[in-house]
Amino acid sequence: MNETKKKRGHAIALFSGGLDSALAILLMLKQDIEVTALTFMTHFGCDLGDRSSCGSNPYPAAEKFGFNVKLMHLGEKFVDIVRNPRFGRGKNMNPCTDCRILMLREAREFMEMSGADFVVTGEVMGQRPMSQVRDKLFLTIKQSGLKGKLLRPLSAKLLPPTEAELSGLVDREQLEGISGRSRKRQMELAEEFGLDDYPSPASGCLLTDSAYSGRLRDLLAHADRISFNDLNLLRAGRHFRLNPQAKIVVGRHESDNRTIAACAGPEQLRLEAEGIGSPLTLLIGDDSAESINKAAALTARYSAGRKQPTVEITVRSGNAIQKISVKPATAEEIGAVPVG
Repeated sequence: MNETKKKRGHAIALFSGGLDSALAILLMLKQDIEVTALTFMTHFGCDLGDRSSCGSNPYPAAEKFGFNVKLMHLGEKFVDIVRNPRFGRGKNMNPCTDCRILMLREAREFMEMSGADFVVTGEVMGQRPMSQVRDKLFLTIKQSGLKGKLLRPLSAKLLPPTEAELSGLVDREQLEGISGRSRKRQMELAEEFGLDDYPSPASGCLLTDSAYSGRLRDLLAHADRISFNDLNLLRAGRHFRLNPQAKIVVGRHESDNRTIAACAGPEQLRLEAEGIGSPLTLLIGDDSAESINKAAALTARYSAGRKQPTVEITVRSGNAIQKISVKPATAEEIGAVPVG
């Protein structure tokens, strides 16, 4: 690591681990600016194990090029803007503008707390229609309180100069004027810097996925309070909405079964066909006999006993256990159940 006292200034960078945010940081390091990178995490797919541009592991690049990384989880703040975004959503449940504003506000607070000079992002004008068109770029500056303090090195020459550029702390001539969705110039810069390991530009945010967004809409419509287990459960299994009070989640494979087991609350019923290949099924909400039978029939349908006349299903509630025999649900019955 380079020592702070040898640096000309200090920038706080938003760093997803993707190509653009990495290049923005490298353009600062090239000008002898110390960089502290903030990598934000949410409950909607921005995980360090994700090889998308949303959640790639930030540490290899930090170690290779010599900058610091701090992880910040947005937690309940992010859930709040997903539920009620002030500036609308994209095609699915993605509140891109509100998301960017929230991250920038967090970065501003960290900048002020650490005594840094400005904030850096890898945004490219015109690259993303929801959040990186000119009016949204200026909107996020205003809403985040970063007027004059937000530098976008990849498109800087297309934007008004920031305080860091006007003061000479950053040489504007060494910044870029990239616009649009082509990554040709970014790939040239990556080669110049020796940045050879970066993910594809596809978003890793689950809120842009139509199937996941449908499940989330269903959850928001039927739950007054949402736990992090509720959100994590949306990633796993097949989801069926029986009625406003009851939902069924059926595992598709062993990984789903583990997730469902980990997210199950003590009051929720767990069903499986023991002794044969079986999904783990979770019944959430209504635990009436009718709902239990439907959950059992779905469990049988997706078990190895799906072609048998009846399948014995074990139903667990806390330490209580009961066994029931049901006919596997038919395709017609599945189609009649709204899927969340």
